[in-house]
Amino acid sequence: MMRLKSLTGAALAAALVLSGVTIAAQRATSNNAASAVEPDGTTPLHRAVHRNDLKAADALIRGGADVNASNRYGVPPLALAATNGNTAMLELLLKAGANANAAQAEGETVLMTAARTGVAAAVKTLLAHGADVNAKETWRGQTALMWAAAEGHAEAVQLLLEAGAQINARSNAGWTALLFATREGRIPAVKALLAGGADVNDALLGRPGRGRGAGAAAAAGAGAAGAGGPRPPTRGSSALVLAVGSGHFELAAALLDAGADPNAAAQGWTALHHLTWIRRPGTGSNDPAPYGSGNMDSLTLVKKLKAHGADLNARVTRRPSVGVTALNFIGATPLFMAARGGDAELMRLLVELGADPMLTNEDGTTPLMVAAGVGTYSPGEDAGAPPEALEAVKLAIELGNDVNVVDKNGNTAMHGAAFKQLPEVVKLLDAKGAKVEVWNSKNVSGWTPLRIAVGVHRGMNFRFHVPTADALRDIMVRNNVSTEVEPETVISGATPTK
Repeated sequence: MMRLKSLTGAALAAALVLSGVTIAAQRATSNNAASAVEPDGTTPLHRAVHRNDLKAADALIRGGADVNASNRYGVPPLALAATNGNTAMLELLLKAGANANAAQAEGETVLMTAARTGVAAAVKTLLAHGADVNAKETWRGQTALMWAAAEGHAEAVQLLLEAGAQINARSNAGWTALLFATREGRIPAVKALLAGGADVNDALLGRPGRGRGAGAAAAAGAGAAGAGGPRPPTRGSSALVLAVGSGHFELAAALLDAGADPNAAAQGWTALHHLTWIRRPGTGSNDPAPYGSGNMDSLTLVKKLKAHGADLNARVTRRPSVGVTALNFIGATPLFMAARGGDAELMRLLVELGADPMLTNEDGTTPLMVAAGVGTYSPGEDAGAPPEALEAVKLAIELGNDVNVVDKNGNTAMHGAAFKQLPEVVKLLDAKGAKVEVWNSKNVSGWTPLRIAVGVHRGMNFRFHVPTADALRDIMVRNNVSTEVEPETVISGATPTK
């Protein structure tokens, strides 16, 4: 054992706590060890509490330690006990006069800390000693209920609700406890909140002054529920859309069973639409698919949505943030969006359930055309690898899509194949009756499919693809059509959207 008699003050106190020496030995060696403070403000009591050393903490308190002393970072011993979820330590400190409403920097109360840790008895103890159940921290305006919900502590959620926690309170970014729990896939906590009166159709609200809501959603990202996962949802996203967007399909099904509206679309699209880009998120500027949770797969959820009345032909009314694209999403159906991602499996299921495969977006672009690549801005980044796109194109044709449709932007499916650099799709479209006199025409940017394949500027990049150009030339030569290419025309309409 270290030689305690050679130490004094803070060093002695720390040694005593670390070595478990009794208070009698401490008093015999030094009269001020209980109140010794380290340079960062840490006291011997902090150390004892941090180590869950109840005997040392009790001895230090009886020796005169200040139970409300905070270190340089504003952390009192009670907060450390709450972090550990140590109910006995909390009782000891509270009975000794610790402030049950002590707050750290940015207003984090000990009740919030205990709620995040999730030990129900610790939460109950703080409430019994007068902790403010509805206090909000000052950085993001979150409450103890939000923290408990985000971490999935259902019993703590119930205790807080019984103590009067405001179930519909919102953070500065417009999030409720239900939305936090939903984003994290906390089914027991969600059920506890619903049983306590939470609105199953609760939706995200934007923070004033943050535009369309994306910034507001992002502001919630590093709070109670932590950071990570897909891009936060847009203002208006319902709990159901949030669950789907986070990959929590089993939770989404539970929300449906609890009465969630399957067609909620305040943000501009439904849960079914959202599911299409969760299944096929693409790369580049797109977000990766979320890890998700539960035992339900996405196709089973589609069937569940349909059984609960989801509109399979619902239209997008406001553009979602799904990568960089030149495609107009307004008017798009879930099947249209599935086609864009080369998701033939989902396309088939939607048709089996009653979706109309002929519906276009507001530009008259068909599912076949987006499957072929219309709207592609950065080949290789959009969802739908070449084999997947080819399968989706084949299916769209089988479902009745016309290979010779020209949309309002002058694009055809062949333009799409050139944009997405898909020579096999070029060959398939030709085999299925695509007329060279139809597709060998300029779109609104002044580009023919061959011009696109030979090379066009998209933003700062020059895109070209020799195999696609060769496939187009072969068809044109066979049909006695000139393969000369005019100089590139750059038109502002080619600018992508995000």
